[in-house]
Amino acid sequence: MNLGKTLFSQVMDFVPWTSFARIVARYSGDARISTLLSTEHFRIMAYAQLTWRESLRDIEVTLSASAPVRQFG
Repeated sequence: MNLGKTLFSQVMDFVPWTSFARIVARYSGDARISTLLSTEHFRIMAYAQLTWRESLRDIEVTLSASAPVRQFG
């Protein structure tokens, strides 16, 4: 069982998130959004590039398959 960080998580550690947030704020990147923030969009697109995904449906299927299971009750 893997106890360390995933490769994707390690790659995302190299992203300068403070600079990213400053650029998003400067150009009002999150001004008229309803659900998906710029940081989430960037992470999804980076994941798609690193895993060679070819379509939005492919991205959605792989992300939903690796999402944590929610338990109600």
